[in-house]
Amino acid sequence: MIIPVQPTKPFSKFSPDETYSVSSLHENPRVGNGLISHQVHPQQKLAVMELLTEHQLNSLSRLSHTPHPIEEEQICLPDLSYSDLNDIQKAKLVTLIKQYPQVFTEKLGRTHLVKHVIELQPGTQSANTQPYRLPPSKKAIVDQQLEEMLQAGHITPSHSPWASPIVLSPKKDGTLRFCVDYRKLNANTIRTAYPMPQVDDTLDSLREAAFITHRGLYEFLVMPFGLSNAPATFQRLMDLILAGIKWQSCLVYIDDIVVFSSTFEQHLKDLSSVFDRLKTAGLTLKASKCNFCRKELKYLGHIITPDGIKHDPGLIDSVKRFPQPTRLKDIQSFLGLTGYYRKFIKDYAKISEPLLAKIRSHQNSKRPPNNIEWSVECTIAFERLKTALTQAPILRTANFNEHFILETDACDYGLGAVLTQEYDNKKFVIAYASRTQTTADRNYFPTEKDALAIYWATKHFRPYLEGTKIYIRSDYRA
Repeated sequence: MIIPVQPTKPFSKFSPDETYSVSSLHENPRVGNGLISHQVHPQQKLAVMELLTEHQLNSLSRLSHTPHPIEEEQICLPDLSYSDLNDIQKAKLVTLIKQYPQVFTEKLGRTHLVKHVIELQPGTQSANTQPYRLPPSKKAIVDQQLEEMLQAGHITPSHSPWASPIVLSPKKDGTLRFCVDYRKLNANTIRTAYPMPQVDDTLDSLREAAFITHRGLYEFLVMPFGLSNAPATFQRLMDLILAGIKWQSCLVYIDDIVVFSSTFEQHLKDLSSVFDRLKTAGLTLKASKCNFCRKELKYLGHIITPDGIKHDPGLIDSVKRFPQPTRLKDIQSFLGLTGYYRKFIKDYAKISEPLLAKIRSHQNSKRPPNNIEWSVECTIAFERLKTALTQAPILRTANFNEHFILETDACDYGLGAVLTQEYDNKKFVIAYASRTQTTADRNYFPTEKDALAIYWATKHFRPYLEGTKIYIRSDYRA
């Protein structure tokens, strides 16, 4: 789910003089006219895609590589002081970036390649919520942001029967972000899974996204922050724009793009290809959030390095500070945090079994107890998971030119597996996997459990193993 493995040029194969060839690009928040916003937190429903016309598809396939003369003050240049480049390479990279003033700008991008439509559940009644009260200091901020959005053509006065209140959410830099509380709207929209079905005719139904302030009711002319299923719309758009080069020289997860190459000169060509496609689609990049030519790169809660992939220490801190659970919800939250990195932890399911048992014991209860009986076994599991994450190894990215070794194990109540590779006289761990046994599984004989472990592990790691040479090691001794 996180850092997909690139099948032809693994990250782990970047030699020291090639580590500058990984760059992270971060798109500006919105894409328009059926627009799209980044960092959207999905809740349930939202997007219907407009079929691309033949002209739009052709425009993406005829991307121009002709440099465009520009004025330097029009460009928002990224900070290259932290890149692993010499002065000559930096100059070449800056020259390339300056050819794309339409891409590196503070202006929000707009694309007409997709439209975002809110599809309500049948029989839904409109919800008209009164605005939340704000102090005068925050009203001034709302006034300023409303004026900016009106001038930019992102909103317009509305007569929609729907009205959602606004909230001001603090950013990391201390400023406030203009948000809309769409919980009632999201609760009545239809969930859309990606990939979404193609729809010939779509309705321009962004009126439902209207919001109310102390200055009245407005509606978005672009897709706003906070609507459900917005990530699916953006991902669909990015898959279209980067079709043909995704997995070959770049990866994309919603609005985060990673470009990787084997040499610096090739990296410039790969970056140019991505920039051309973004320019043609009408999207822009936020220069301050772009990272070019780094030895280490943070991506989706992981750190990509020349040696492999490791977890993000910043996210691990939240696990280390997690207090001892007192409610079932606390256990679920803790397992959700640690489960995100379970591929780094050997026998995760086995270690977490006492905590999972607590959840299972109340999963059919109509009214689970507020407090739980915390046992010594729970404490041991809780602390072992914290320690395991703190000491988690760097996972090597798969080398598809080498064979794989799959090590499996079955105990009384769990299955475990380790995917490894051995070359250059070294053993590399690619990933760990584990799961608890079902009630039926626990009735198997030991031989059957070991066979089950092999079957489950090969299925789990199928994206790595299919079409490659595999050695399987089981701990069972007949």
